[in-house]
Amino acid sequence: MARIIEMDRATNPQASADLGNILQWLTEHEREMVACVREVVVRESPTHDKQACDALSSYLAVEFERLEGRVKVHREDVAGDHLQVDFHSDQPRAPVLLLGHLDTVYDAGTIASMPWREENGYLFGPGVFDMKSGIVQVIFALAALREVQRDLPRPVKVLLVSDEEAGSNSSRAITEALARQSAAVLVCEPSGPGGALKTARKGVGAFALRVTGQASHAGLDFEKGQSAILELAHQILAVSRLTDVKRGTTVNVGVVRGGTRSNVVAAEAVAEVDLRIAHKADGAIMERRIRGLRPVNKKCTLQIEGGINRPPLERTKKVAALFELARKVAGDLGFSLDEVAVGGGSDGNFTAGIGVPTLDGLGPVGEGAHAPHESVVADELPRRAALLAGLIAAIE
Repeated sequence: MARIIEMDRATNPQASADLGNILQWLTEHEREMVACVREVVVRESPTHDKQACDALSSYLAVEFERLEGRVKVHREDVAGDHLQVDFHSDQPRAPVLLLGHLDTVYDAGTIASMPWREENGYLFGPGVFDMKSGIVQVIFALAALREVQRDLPRPVKVLLVSDEEAGSNSSRAITEALARQSAAVLVCEPSGPGGALKTARKGVGAFALRVTGQASHAGLDFEKGQSAILELAHQILAVSRLTDVKRGTTVNVGVVRGGTRSNVVAAEAVAEVDLRIAHKADGAIMERRIRGLRPVNKKCTLQIEGGINRPPLERTKKVAALFELARKVAGDLGFSLDEVAVGGGSDGNFTAGIGVPTLDGLGPVGEGAHAPHESVVADELPRRAALLAGLIAAIE
C-alpha cells in the first residue's frame, strides 16, 4: 500500500508559522492530496456493506496513525465500524471534534460505471464530494499543522462514522459523547454552492402510514371490501396539508405501496413520509400532528410509525460566531466565505442539537452529491484544508 503522506520535518525548521505557510505547504502537496482522494474513492464503501466500510476504515486508520493519532475502533455487528482518532497536544486547551462519515449511497460496483477520473481541474467518482475529499482534507490539515508548527495547537478528535447516509442509528451516541468533550465541532461534509459553509440545516423525520382494510373481490363482493388504498389516499392528502413552506416545514410522501391485484379491494397500503423542520420546537409539534391523524373510514385501521431522526442545526449565536471566525480565517488566507442554510441533514445536527457550537460544510468545493456527475474542484483542496487548520487553531 502506497504511503500517501511523507513526513518531512527536517525541511521545516520553524517552530511555528502563520496561515500563509500552512497554505503554502498544502499547495505544494496538492498532488499528494489528489492521490489520497483517489485512494479513498476507489475503495468503495456503501452504507450497507459492512465489509467494504470496514476495509476503508482500516486503510484510513493507518493514514491517521502515520500522523501519530491514537486510533480507537468502535466495533459494530451490522453497521460498519466507526473510526475515532485522538491527537494529543502539549497545549492545555479543550479539543475540537472533526466530524464526518466514510459511507456512501452508491452500491458496490458503481466505480465501474462512474469511474475515478481527473478532467479539466475536477475530480470525479462515487462519493468524491460526499464526503471522501472531506476526509482527505482532515488528514492533510492535521499533517500541515504538524509539519509547519511541529505540534498541534490543541488536542483534536476525529470521528468518521459508517452509517450517516442511513440515519446514524449506531453512531449517534458516540458522536454526541465526543461532542460534549469538545469546544466545537467542525463538520467536513461538502460545502454549499461556491464553497459556502452551512450554518443551518433542517431537522429530519421519517414516518410510515400503514392502513389495514378488508379485502374482497372487486366485481363479486365490492361492497364487502374496505379499501386500504382509498383510505391511504385520504391520509396522504391530510399529511401533505401539514406543509408550511414559509415556516420551513415540508412533508413529502415519497413512497406508496399497496394492494395485490386490480380486481381485489386492497387490504393493505403504506406510505413513507419525509418530514423536514427548520426549528427544533417544531419537531414535537409535527410529531403530534402526524400521530394525530385518524382514519376517515372507521372500518380501516391506521398505524403510524417513525419520528424525528435529526434535530435541526439552527443558526444560533454560537454557530454565527463560529462562522464569523471562519470568515476571518478565510480572509487571512486571501479569500471570502459565504454561509448558506440547507434542507439536508448531517451528523452536525446531532452536535448542534445538544448545544455544542457546530460549523458544517467545511469539506470540498464541488457539486453533484449522490449524482452521476459528483465532482470536486481539485485546486480548492489545499485552501479548504488550510481553512480547517486555521479554525482548529483559532477556536477558543
